[in-house]
Amino acid sequence: MSGLGESRAGGGIVSLAVASGKGGVGKTNVVINLAVTLARQRHRVAVLDADFGLGNVDVLLGLAPNLHLGHFLSGERELDEIIVEGPEGIRIIPASSGLRQLTALTPRQWSRLIAGLTRLTGELDFLLIDTAAGIADNVMAMLQASDRVLVVTSPEPPAVVDAYALIKVLTASAPMKDVGLLVNGARDAREADVVFRQLEMAVTRFLNRRVRSYGFIAQDAAVREAVCQQRPVVCEHPRSPASLCFRVLASQIAGLRPLGGSGLRPPRSAPLSGDTVDLEAPQCA
Repeated sequence: MSGLGESRAGGGIVSLAVASGKGGVGKTNVVINLAVTLARQRHRVAVLDADFGLGNVDVLLGLAPNLHLGHFLSGERELDEIIVEGPEGIRIIPASSGLRQLTALTPRQWSRLIAGLTRLTGELDFLLIDTAAGIADNVMAMLQASDRVLVVTSPEPPAVVDAYALIKVLTASAPMKDVGLLVNGARDAREADVVFRQLEMAVTRFLNRRVRSYGFIAQDAAVREAVCQQRPVVCEHPRSPASLCFRVLASQIAGLRPLGGSGLRPPRSAPLSGDTVDLEAPQCA
């Protein structure tokens, strides 16, 4: 495929699962624009649409793939047969849309998925995994399988509380997982910092763990315009405030070191999504 740069120094792959407690915070848009920006920095990037039953990475990019993960997981096709090329040569592994049977993968399907992705890792520097929102079993299993997790929230109190809930459930099953936070749609750096400090305080006090800050993406009308055009905002409006933020974010992600191996591992049994979660996180002021 075109647009693939040279290998990262030292080899290895960085796998980053991007998640959110609440839907509608712009998580998929973050994944797409981060992937394109990393590719522009000459990194080799693939995006896995891990919202297996309701994927929309391809929709946001104006793509119309004929094949999807359902064909691969069923054994009908190999992974390289379903991959499509996106902007700047990023590789897109599209999910299905409206296949209920993929909302909870079987152990055999997980094994096939991890094995297929592992075979790709020698050709990649970054694997970005766009999970579904929430704490369903598929989501938690995917977070366990990846090296690192980026939790996306908006500044609104429900999104902040749900981001905390997601971190809490993940901590119960993977307490040492590297977790970061990105505030999407913040008015400015100050608002983003308030959100991060609130979550950091709750996570430190109640979960006894650390969470790193990946900054923020500015609230920007250009983002909505680009979504309507089915194009990344970094392509449509490269000088917009949001695009500048994506370049800062990509520089941070590019500095991450591979943790060794393929960047993926078979997930343990995911926690039950119906477990009760205490909402200790303080609301935004």
